[in-house]
Amino acid sequence: MAKVNRGEILRSVEKPHIRTNHPDFQPGDTVRVETKVVEGNRTRNQAFEGVVIAINGTGSRKSFTVRKISFGEGVERVFPYSSPLLASVKVLERGKVRRAKLYYLRDLRGKAARIKSDRSRVMKDAEQAKLDKAAAAEAAAAKKVADEAAAKEAAAQAEADAKAAEAAQAAETETAAESE
Repeated sequence: MAKVNRGEILRSVEKPHIRTNHPDFQPGDTVRVETKVVEGNRTRNQAFEGVVIAINGTGSRKSFTVRKISFGEGVERVFPYSSPLLASVKVLERGKVRRAKLYYLRDLRGKAARIKSDRSRVMKDAEQAKLDKAAAAEAAAAKKVADEAAAKEAAAQAEADAKAAEAAQAAETETAAESE
């Protein structure tokens, strides 16, 4: 009997459902998660802003926990990473921590619960954004040049077609004059 690789089968089934359009974030980062909320027949986005205190699981079962303080009370919410109800995730601030799970923040209050900013990752993000912007501008310029070239080619083709039609009409009138 052949041995079945169940992990490979599971990964192949999960792969189409895994979302990859979220930004890269880690525990300690402050994020704004917008979720789709259905009220009656309307759908709206509801924001939840806080610190990522844990990332759990892999594949389609991957989830992250966000903690915020609301009216003096700590509120934690677990979001499935690949959920279709997640409208967007935006990283607001990069935090510098030395733990994968920040459950110790539950016991801290006020200034003690602050997380240092990770300037190196902030600078990398800024550099990446700058490169992305330059690449987008370059692509737009290349598209504009291609569009202009296509327009010139279309105009030249139209002019050639007009000349050919004119020549055909002249030849037709010439043959008509000869037959009379």
